[in-house]
Amino acid sequence: MEKEELIDYFKSVGLIVRTTTKARGHQGFYLKNRIDISSVTPKDRIIPTLLHEFTHFVHSKIEPNMEKSGGTLERIFNDNKTDKYFQELLDVTHFVDKNSKFEKLNSHKVIIKSKIKDYEKLIKNTYPKFLRSKKFKEFDKYIKRSQARYLLKYDRVKLVTGFLFKGTRILSTESIENDFPDMPPEFTAYIRLKSCQKKLARISSKISRLKKYYSKPTELFARFVEGLYIDKEQVETLAPVSYKRFCELLESGYYPYLQDILMLVL
Repeated sequence: MEKEELIDYFKSVGLIVRTTTKARGHQGFYLKNRIDISSVTPKDRIIPTLLHEFTHFVHSKIEPNMEKSGGTLERIFNDNKTDKYFQELLDVTHFVDKNSKFEKLNSHKVIIKSKIKDYEKLIKNTYPKFLRSKKFKEFDKYIKRSQARYLLKYDRVKLVTGFLFKGTRILSTESIENDFPDMPPEFTAYIRLKSCQKKLARISSKISRLKKYYSKPTELFARFVEGLYIDKEQVETLAPVSYKRFCELLESGYYPYLQDILMLVL
């Protein structure tokens, strides 16, 4: 099937479809009867993305407040016993969207944790009582007299120097040895350790945010339908209970327009 056929059907049921937008930084985006598809979406991802966003539209018909709430599995499957669906849909999500496993982010976390241990070891060579959880008094005393104190908050800063003849000085955690040649290596390591801790916190926060996003029932449902287009047999294998219940509801007309769409693409 060509994307034009799909778009024509979407428009016939009252949707506005735009394919030359930035889609708010995503491949696709659905909001209030409008579907945006990013102009840079890879060709092989256009139809799956259209199906994904259309599923949000279908979901909004059976659960009108889903755009704000994220929806519920109870309404999606018309069943109060939802525990049996969640993990299956999450498995399908991992199949459909490899990014949902956070492999790159978790790998980055491992690397940063290793760096933190290395910096801690270097510091303890001179200060054996050093603990990350407590104040590093020797460092605190030293850093008060140094512009390097700005690097405790930022990895890179630009300082304005001079009074009459102003200039600038760039400081970075990557070039501490050059910027502060007299700084003891233990203190250099401490600044980088603190930088790594901030990076670790940012990555953990991002993973937490993404987990919340991928776990929203409306996203789980959209990726389930997307998965049917990509590989229906694999989805049935990964989510047998969900697949069976979905087919029952689909055939009964529970999901508006969805049966027609799936007949066109599958």
